[in-house]
Amino acid sequence: MKRRIFLGAAGALAASRLHAPAIAADTRSRTLRFAPQAGLSAIDPIWTTAAVVQNFGYTCFDTLYAIDSSAAPQPQMASGHEVSADGLRWTFKLRDGLKFHDNTPVRAVDCIASIKRWGARDTMGQLMTARVQEYVVVDDKTFALRLDKPFPLMLDALARPISQAAFIMPERIAATDPMKQMTEVVGSGPYRFLPDDFVAGAQAAYAKFDGYVPRSEAPSWLSGGKVAQFDRVEWRFIPDTATAAAALKTGEIDWWEQVQPDLVESMRKSAGVTIGRGDPTGYIGVMRFNHLNPPFNNVKLRQAVMHAVDQTQYMQSVAGDDDKAWRVCHSMFPCGTRYGVTPSPDPMGKPASMDELRAMVKASGYAGEKAVIINPSDFPTIAPFGQISAALLKDMGLNVELADTDWGTVLQRRASREPVDKGGWSIFHTWWNGISITSPATSALMRGQGATGWFGWYGDPKMETLVADWLNAPTEADQTRVAAAVQEEGFAGVPSVMLGQFNIRSAWRSDLSGIVEGPIPAPWGVHRGA
Repeated sequence: MKRRIFLGAAGALAASRLHAPAIAADTRSRTLRFAPQAGLSAIDPIWTTAAVVQNFGYTCFDTLYAIDSSAAPQPQMASGHEVSADGLRWTFKLRDGLKFHDNTPVRAVDCIASIKRWGARDTMGQLMTARVQEYVVVDDKTFALRLDKPFPLMLDALARPISQAAFIMPERIAATDPMKQMTEVVGSGPYRFLPDDFVAGAQAAYAKFDGYVPRSEAPSWLSGGKVAQFDRVEWRFIPDTATAAAALKTGEIDWWEQVQPDLVESMRKSAGVTIGRGDPTGYIGVMRFNHLNPPFNNVKLRQAVMHAVDQTQYMQSVAGDDDKAWRVCHSMFPCGTRYGVTPSPDPMGKPASMDELRAMVKASGYAGEKAVIINPSDFPTIAPFGQISAALLKDMGLNVELADTDWGTVLQRRASREPVDKGGWSIFHTWWNGISITSPATSALMRGQGATGWFGWYGDPKMETLVADWLNAPTEADQTRVAAAVQEEGFAGVPSVMLGQFNIRSAWRSDLSGIVEGPIPAPWGVHRGA
């Protein structure tokens, strides 16, 4: 409690020093104030997979296709598509009235450039674009992809949620090196980003874009009619949970994305506050290794760490004692999904004893190299993971340094491929929305793409061959068989360690209506009153 009081005071003082845009009192009803899961420190949703940056992306960009509440891809910016009989040519047509936030029309060349940049970074995008032989501009509103072999998951790829979505941006911005951050935001969605009101890690603001033409369908998760009901949306990051709870209770903010478990019941009893379920697909906790440098370029040492992990300990640290809010899941895929099955025998069964673990470390050939765990102390649903791992690895006999920083610094540092003595890292922790890692093609946690893959750069040619086999499998039974082999390879190579599956509640002022709870906290459709 003392820690919360201290941080609350510090958080309030910090908030008072932020650049606060002047808003007249009579505009309050037309402004939505939102407290995100973490501070927004990057504004390029292709450069990073961080969930808060993807949420930013969905606020000001749109996609050609988007998933509905059954996770099925639906046309969004596209009016539709045609596929040749041999599956080798996909033709897409844009719907009428699409504009970027600089009031220039969205063209076929913009879509192609955006797909190329996205396809260079996203795991599924890389698979898709590897089969593209030619990008064809038919006219300003029509383009085609000519493939060298069929890619039946085309729409699933273009509608891919979270991770790195295929956001459409102007050609000149999409020409930015995909390995570098873009510096300008010109969106294609219902709200436009306000760069003058952006304070990295602290606040961001968006204004309704009057030139956006929404679809006529009702909103359903990430698809349908994205109607901006507020003139302005403000993001205000509040790192201390007690301060955030108080701000919601008093109406200083309207919507809090992630409510800590120990505050749910008190918030539920507060007048004027509604508790939501948050992302219904849940989250998967992850420990990610750096595979380029010692000590975790050593598969035997990674295996020792995997055998040390007790998921219950990790899950209780972020989801509390409510066993309905979390579950042990010894699978590389989310439990409850098609491939989310624990193998037999269970490779993460009963954790080994400390004596056994120390013997495994010794047998791995570990030579005392420093292991640096970069950890976001301002991210309540990730920070405990790093603390638990640091203590565990020290007990196992590893030379561990826990580097506590803010989340923005973690995002920057995890992009470094240097050794730890030159600013690199050994482990970071995060979580992924469950819906984004349900298949071998989409799970960056297991893919073996090496230098072109997710941070950590795990390379495994056998894994990539298995992923290709899954894509080409002729039947569901064949896909299931290959997915099991993918999981077996993942547990053998240990690209990442899964820490369990959990849910996080959301909360908002009861005078808000139109909130659609899905993989992201979508601002469109939200309004005050019934």
